[in-house]
Amino acid sequence: MHGPGREHSPECPDRSPRHDRPPSSTAQKHREPSSRHPALTKRQRQILDFYQEYVGREGISPTLEEVAQHFDVNKVTIFGHVAELERKGLLARAAKNVSRGLQLTALAQGRGTDGTSGSHPAAAPGLVIPILGRIAAGAPIEALEDREELELSDLVPPGSDVYALRVRGSSMIDDGIRDGDIVLVERRETARDGEMVVAILPGEEATLKRIYRERDRIRLQPSNAAMEPIYTPTVEVRGVVLGVIRRF
Repeated sequence: MHGPGREHSPECPDRSPRHDRPPSSTAQKHREPSSRHPALTKRQRQILDFYQEYVGREGISPTLEEVAQHFDVNKVTIFGHVAELERKGLLARAAKNVSRGLQLTALAQGRGTDGTSGSHPAAAPGLVIPILGRIAAGAPIEALEDREELELSDLVPPGSDVYALRVRGSSMIDDGIRDGDIVLVERRETARDGEMVVAILPGEEATLKRIYRERDRIRLQPSNAAMEPIYTPTVEVRGVVLGVIRRF
């Protein structure tokens, strides 16, 4: 049986005495990681370590500014390294134009940055939907990224662009959505009047409401008789609610 790294040898090992010694176990160990994991520069390993430590400590991803401050370099330098980590499949952008939108991938969470397997087990097969953070169902709050994962292959058709948000507040209580529930959201930029949407207000505040377009404004209507609607001249729709999950 040929050892690793022998397939390109010009001669078969059982015919040439110069090649009949199998490769050392040390050589095998050095070659295996590079075939399964992307190679990282020293700075890329440091940035990935920082992401892992920050998420473990704060529960959310750092901004590029925070990464740059940590390493005492400019944001442009960090942007280049982060782009490489995205290309190598270790960071992924959960949402566009969100300051904390870069998340550790399953590959990054399941490996050490030295190229060896980490302490996190590999994800089980099946559809995994990211829980991107918290969404206000009361007064708008800062849109925060706080990644978790749910396997929902039985609920979401394959190929759907769906994510999940954990609700905070009770403004949608009359629609059966309570504080702590998880809503499934189809990623869309448009919605029909009356649909329940993830709405981003000016200032990057996020809220969960039903949307209605009026003559010169947009009304974001809560489903709670004790709360007033939000009126705004503009709003960015980030998705439309498909359903709700409640854990007891």
